[in-house]
Amino acid sequence: EEAIRALNEALEQRVAELKAANQELAAFSYSIAHDLRAPLRAMNSFSRILLEDYAPQLDAEAQSYLQRVSANALRMGRLIDDLLAFGQLSHKPLRKRLVAPVDLVREVLEDLRPESAPRQVEFVIRDLPACQADPALLKQVWANLVGNALKFTRERPVARIEVGAHEQSGERVYFVRDNGVGFEMQYADRLFGVFQRLHSAEAYEGTGVGLALTQRIVYRHGGRIWTEAEADQGATFFFTLGM
Repeated sequence: EEAIRALNEALEQRVAELKAANQELAAFSYSIAHDLRAPLRAMNSFSRILLEDYAPQLDAEAQSYLQRVSANALRMGRLIDDLLAFGQLSHKPLRKRLVAPVDLVREVLEDLRPESAPRQVEFVIRDLPACQADPALLKQVWANLVGNALKFTRERPVARIEVGAHEQSGERVYFVRDNGVGFEMQYADRLFGVFQRLHSAEAYEGTGVGLALTQRIVYRHGGRIWTEAEADQGATFFFTLGM
């Protein structure tokens, strides 16, 4: 009993220390992000002013440099936002309720309409049974997966993106399937790491945080996520949401 009591006290102390460390890390992350945003906004604003007001006095090479400065400042801003969202997810309370995934998917498709409208994209929505989930976080999962599918089918004359669900070993599995560029399965484990990319940022934009954020949301729901793909043959992302 003395040994168990001592272990419990040590465990409580470590939990308290971990909570304090997490709070300090969250405060540090917020401070860093806030301090980084200001110079990034300045870089973007001044480069745009130069392009708009002084373009006739600049040669093509100088204009190209300024456009690259502006684009990279915007990309860094998005990266900061994604990192903050990733870091804050573990502190955000999970508000589960009965959700109709098909409604969330339709909202995501409407949000992505500006990107998909100029292209020939076939969206297929299969049966999506209701589930217990945090609707805001689950929408983020669909947005990341459908957005990825849309991005990596960009070179296809006709892109096909299928969203659905099936039962597997007594477990409900949701999926997003596309006919895009795919990837070699030997690199699949890298997909869900922060800043891990299988394609260059020049070819396909992104911060390398989206799938890591998606995985964390799924894990918080007690589920799991995995993928199946083949190079140049498309990819399918599967996920569950626990009980």
